[in-house]
Amino acid sequence: MTSTDAAGAAEGADGPASTAGGTATIALIAAEAGVSVPTVSKVLNGRTDVAAVTRARVEEVIDRYQYRRRRGRTSTGPGLIDLVFHELDSAWATQIIKGVEEVAGPARVGVVLSELGGAHRPRQEWLDDVLARRPRGVILVLSDLDPAQRRQLETRSIPFVVVDTAGEQPPGVPVVGSANWAGGLAATRHLLGLGHRRVAVISGPVDVLCSRARIDGYRSALDEAGIATDPALIRYGDFFVNGGYRHGLELLSRPDRPTAIFAGSDFQALGVMRAARELGLRVPEDVSIVGFDDLPVTEWLGPALTTVHQPLHEMAATATRLVLALARGETPTNQRIDLATELVVRESTAPPPVAV
Repeated sequence: MTSTDAAGAAEGADGPASTAGGTATIALIAAEAGVSVPTVSKVLNGRTDVAAVTRARVEEVIDRYQYRRRRGRTSTGPGLIDLVFHELDSAWATQIIKGVEEVAGPARVGVVLSELGGAHRPRQEWLDDVLARRPRGVILVLSDLDPAQRRQLETRSIPFVVVDTAGEQPPGVPVVGSANWAGGLAATRHLLGLGHRRVAVISGPVDVLCSRARIDGYRSALDEAGIATDPALIRYGDFFVNGGYRHGLELLSRPDRPTAIFAGSDFQALGVMRAARELGLRVPEDVSIVGFDDLPVTEWLGPALTTVHQPLHEMAATATRLVLALARGETPTNQRIDLATELVVRESTAPPPVAV
């Protein structure tokens, strides 16, 4: 081993690593980038004391050589999973955390929580912290990475899995989700089966894949029933109570108001319920409401909420098993997993009133 290679190993860069063309050392990367071996090691380890221009130059060489850090872990180091949410303030997130802990706890793996403040893509500062921690893997919930960020995790051999993806992922990115289209179809079919013909939908943000999938299921149910889609009855909310309340007030204040509303989340269904109460409407006598997620609180509402069960706990547990398998160097047979959804009928839906 040369002195520069030894310096790299001392900095924790793992020395030689596999590349598409053979073996590259951090000494070779340093020479190509015109920097020292410790500087390359700092970039690999997410250190912030490297100039942005220098970091970009080193990352370019790392990417060009398709450098991949060895996956080996020290037996004394803590095992960690980074779990990152686009937003953390909800019972929905709690179900995800419980599912991750169910698998991570027995495996003696700690969980580091991060929140993106509503954004669907993390900042570089978050990624630098992850690179410095060197976790066994990363689980991204309703968020994703840009190509450069994906490459940075890949070059450090840090696997990642996306749960309930915000957008379409490129080939090779492991994703765990639920059958959102089927859930939207089942919810709308249920309302149509009760006799409703003016059915509105309030989904999540338009730029989120699961939101669009639920609306596609809604459209499909209307199409198969021979009912024309009314664009005025399709709304994109935010998955939270305020979004359901705001759109609920607008929809239920219309002279041709809908007799039923499919809310793309249980929280939005709660907002619609409040809007209905404020307008003097009864649920389900005057308006039927269906949610999505089947959070524990929904069966304790008055009336108990009809909703689509989304297996959040199982989705999170599956993602955790998948990321730990990838960290062990295994290649799972299926990296795109959609778990089944199921309609849960309770008290918030009924046939429409005779006249509206």
